[in-house]
Amino acid sequence: MIKNTNIEHGVVCRLENERFGYFAWPTVTMMEDGMIIVASSGLRYYHVCAWGKTVLNYSSDNGCTWSAPDIINDTPLDDRDAGIISLGGKKLLISWFSTDASKADEWLKDRLSEKEHKEIMEVALSNNEETIRKWFGSWIRKRDDDGLWSDPVRVSVTAPHGPILLSNGEIFYLGMKMWQLQDDNKTMSKGSIKAIKSFDGGETWVDMGDIPTDDDACNYHEPHVVELPSGKLIGLIRYQKPRKKKNNIIGMKFDDFYIYQTESEDGGKTWTKAHPTGVYGSPPHVIRHSSGALVCVYGYRKEPYGIRAMISDDEGKTWNSDIVLRDDGINTDLGYPASIELKDGSIFTVYYQKLVGDKQASILWTRWRID
Repeated sequence: MIKNTNIEHGVVCRLENERFGYFAWPTVTMMEDGMIIVASSGLRYYHVCAWGKTVLNYSSDNGCTWSAPDIINDTPLDDRDAGIISLGGKKLLISWFSTDASKADEWLKDRLSEKEHKEIMEVALSNNEETIRKWFGSWIRKRDDDGLWSDPVRVSVTAPHGPILLSNGEIFYLGMKMWQLQDDNKTMSKGSIKAIKSFDGGETWVDMGDIPTDDDACNYHEPHVVELPSGKLIGLIRYQKPRKKKNNIIGMKFDDFYIYQTESEDGGKTWTKAHPTGVYGSPPHVIRHSSGALVCVYGYRKEPYGIRAMISDDEGKTWNSDIVLRDDGINTDLGYPASIELKDGSIFTVYYQKLVGDKQASILWTRWRID
């Protein structure tokens, strides 16, 4: 474990102890004019609830001060995760997925008071089947140079930090195949990790290749991808195996929480079999620093809870891991960090975590440097 000492912390958005003050799963981007924008699922009640919205926070001073949350997306369902990329000028692309909170009935019952659980279920169950089928799924949406937002476009995969912009202007999305509602609308089927690509700025998407795995594809989740100068793609994936309870029933607890890796030399058509990096933590977000190093940040859900990083100086062949950015987490409900490189070469990482004494999670930031 390496403690990074050249480090500074701050707050993107914190609504201290407000009823709908829970924010989580952020992603960050920088515009051409230097404005930093953070997307997250915010103004929620809890980790799973019926009120999740996609919100943006803006900073024009390198992250020192931030705007209030700007609601960009609010479907009738729980809008979760939030990816964001700059497309040049004032153009943006955001991603998210929307799900039916009533599917988490048992999970919420174990964690909330009877009153809280009942209130969430009443709102979630008020959506009829037509509404659920209309909005359930993974989405992207774009903002043009005039600040106008397009209608949502449904996509076939989901990942917390969404797609990336390739050097040739194409948009590449490595994600988990989006769950499909079964006919009875009570269960969801899950798929494996696959890649899709857009050649027209996100209007339409083409299926690329699936990631081969050694075991059950449902153990692989929440990937992110980075492009190397050669065009090679490196994907990092959250690996988590559900723990079996009595009578062979799969529970919500997990035995593993590791980062796996895959590579593609042909633009995402074919991939190497997902293999372990040996690094505990997840989910990953990876960028290529101007120095040439690959910088991956991830959540750490063993004590001391917090945010860590791993760095590769050889294009992903080896990783120097467990660089501690923060280790003061209150519990395991934290993480999903994402980074950008600032103009001075420092790294700006955002994530979600509760501060001491707070009931709700906030979006926080850490500014740090690599040697």
